[in-house]
Amino acid sequence: MSKTIARVLTIAGSDSGGGAGIQADIKTITALGGFGMSVITALTAQNTLGVQGIYEIPLDFVEQQFDAVASDIGVDAAKTGMLANADVVCLVARKVSGYGITNLVVDPVMVAKGGARLIHDEAKGALIEALIPLARVVTPNIPEAEVLTGRAILTEADMGDAARAIAGLGARSVLVKGGHRKGRALDVLYEGGKLYEFSADRIETNNTHGTGCTLSAAIATGLGMGMNVHDAVTGAKEYITRAIRFSLSLGGGHGPVNHAAGVGGKACG
Repeated sequence: MSKTIARVLTIAGSDSGGGAGIQADIKTITALGGFGMSVITALTAQNTLGVQGIYEIPLDFVEQQFDAVASDIGVDAAKTGMLANADVVCLVARKVSGYGITNLVVDPVMVAKGGARLIHDEAKGALIEALIPLARVVTPNIPEAEVLTGRAILTEADMGDAARAIAGLGARSVLVKGGHRKGRALDVLYEGGKLYEFSADRIETNNTHGTGCTLSAAIATGLGMGMNVHDAVTGAKEYITRAIRFSLSLGGGHGPVNHAAGVGGKACG
């Protein structure tokens, strides 16, 4: 039977509040017309106020999930999110290589929106050595790019330099996200030796929980559908901007973006 839909795998942590992680990824993939699958690496007790607890899934069960999905359904594209320790990073790298997954988006999740640290120190080295070289796209925000490069990022030029430096770690393309800077929401893509800018009006809202997960899942979905990196990033940028514009005021902290905004031609406001 021929495949009729892009099969997109998210390898990440679960957010019990539904705004980020596996939940955000599956919503995004579905909204954009893909078929979402998951390998859950950690469970979090989490809401809009922050992360109250983290339970890391045993390594053998992470592997079992991966094998179950990839050996039967298949994977056109995958993205990684929360990979809390070096062992799970290395396991995911082995599985991605073993199953020949070339459309890999690495979102180097390190700190939750509320400030909780989501990765052990030794995992950073494994991420750089084992996983980033397998990535078609790496999508760090500015704090994550600073950790990966060991340099401060203050200007747009700094963003471009950081993207080049991370590409030097082996990634084919790097998107440095500028949401932490003031002014227009500018992201910088380094691909094929060139820099591209993706800019949008900044939307003033506190409801930005899950933006990074959502953007990386949208890029992976585009790649799974056969888009090139530039087009996948363009579509993902448009999607996340819309999701933020019509974000949801839920809870007492950082509310979630609206993954269903514009789906099916319905009114969003």
